[in-house]
Amino acid sequence: MKNDVESSRAAEDVTQGKQTRVGGWRGIFDFLEKRGDVEFRGCTPVPFEERQETQYSNIFTLWFCMSCNPLPVTFGMVGTTSFALGLRDAALVIFFFTLASTVPVAYMCTWGPKTGMRQLVQARFSFGKYFVSLLILLNSATLTGFCVVDSVIGGQALSAVQGATTINATVGIVIIAVLSMFISFCGFRVLHVYERWAWIPALVALVIAAGCGGRGLSKQGPAPAATAAQVLSFGGLVASFMLPWAALASDFSTYMHPKAPSFRIALYTYAGLALPTILLMTLGAAMGGATPNIPSWQAGYDVNAASGVLAAMLHPAGGFGRFVTVVLAFSMLGNLSATMYSVTLNLQMLVPWLFRIPRVVFSIVITGIVVGVAVEAAKSFFLNLENFIGVIGYWSAALIGIVHTEHLLFRRGSFAVYTKDETAWDDTEKLPPGVAAIGAFLLSFGLIVPCMGQVWWTGPIAATTGDIGLEVAVMLSAVLYIPFRVVERRVCGR
Repeated sequence: MKNDVESSRAAEDVTQGKQTRVGGWRGIFDFLEKRGDVEFRGCTPVPFEERQETQYSNIFTLWFCMSCNPLPVTFGMVGTTSFALGLRDAALVIFFFTLASTVPVAYMCTWGPKTGMRQLVQARFSFGKYFVSLLILLNSATLTGFCVVDSVIGGQALSAVQGATTINATVGIVIIAVLSMFISFCGFRVLHVYERWAWIPALVALVIAAGCGGRGLSKQGPAPAATAAQVLSFGGLVASFMLPWAALASDFSTYMHPKAPSFRIALYTYAGLALPTILLMTLGAAMGGATPNIPSWQAGYDVNAASGVLAAMLHPAGGFGRFVTVVLAFSMLGNLSATMYSVTLNLQMLVPWLFRIPRVVFSIVITGIVVGVAVEAAKSFFLNLENFIGVIGYWSAALIGIVHTEHLLFRRGSFAVYTKDETAWDDTEKLPPGVAAIGAFLLSFGLIVPCMGQVWWTGPIAATTGDIGLEVAVMLSAVLYIPFRVVERRVCGR
């Protein structure tokens, strides 16, 4: 009987956001939380009275720092190297598709201050308590994939400093991943403080790299006029880079004050993401078009991909150029640590009993996974990159269609309906069953798959039009969800 009472209290603590400590580690965790400013809350909603952060510009610096590194450069190179677009066409695709695909991310970031909920906790109000686990699994895989990409880029940059004679890519990957683990381990406040300043040296290093290689960037090879299929396919890849952020957008704003101005939060998010992404992807497209025409750049690309090209661009600057390459490598910490932070929250939500495990434990687990996968992925980086990015955008687009329809149509844009009952987020009797959402999500892939255009699969529709899977995913998931949800509400009453 006594054990039953204790178990009940432990479960209640989890629901209220007071993470259960494990055995002899309790004292260490309490010390880190009180003295080390380490976040232990995990993915349970942040209560109204604890949402006190009013330095809203932190949202801008966080997103800007996450995007101000060689990651967008690497994706931009794909446009001219893999899709055979000319620089002008690639730049236009990057510009317009980035502007469009950043909108839902910026909007969903405004939900954090109003609800105190992480993004996929809020998704329970569409998918239910248990069906949302499919999204969590997909998002965990997506974020882990981004962590792998970040680690490889950073590791290859360290390797490129001395031409892999001092540090090879494997050692570089371990260094970048472990340093990111320490930042993600600390959580929300430390992450925001780091991101507030880390973008400055990263931006300076990227400007120096562009300046050193400026003369070479003009050596673009000839390229035929872009076809509609090329534009849509590369545009889909650009959107696939942006849309997955929607599934974790509010993770970074849950401690913001409930009265935070939504327009400012959205504007900071939009500018912080879109501005560096457009500029750096375009730089990458220019690098990709010029690399085959400059032997030293091609040699760097063959060994260390985009990081090798950046190192070759900086080579004329001698020792200073090598120092800047190191700064570029460590600029990956901004994106990697923030992504790791969201992975730890997702792993807690995967199944209900994982709420009992402190978030910081998952920081260590995910680091081990990332290092193991990244070492292998680095061996054929660009092929693995294209395959990975080509897949992740579709499910993210379907999620966006469903949760926006639920929020704007069925809940009439009101955030009060999520928070008026503070226990609803974890109560199957108060959440929808999720059958409508999971049904719309899965059935939409019946048309998404024929519209996909990837290296490993081109559907019959995409063979004619190019990749329009993302556009179909957003629209079709929303269209299917409306009648399904109407029926679900009539049958279940919630």
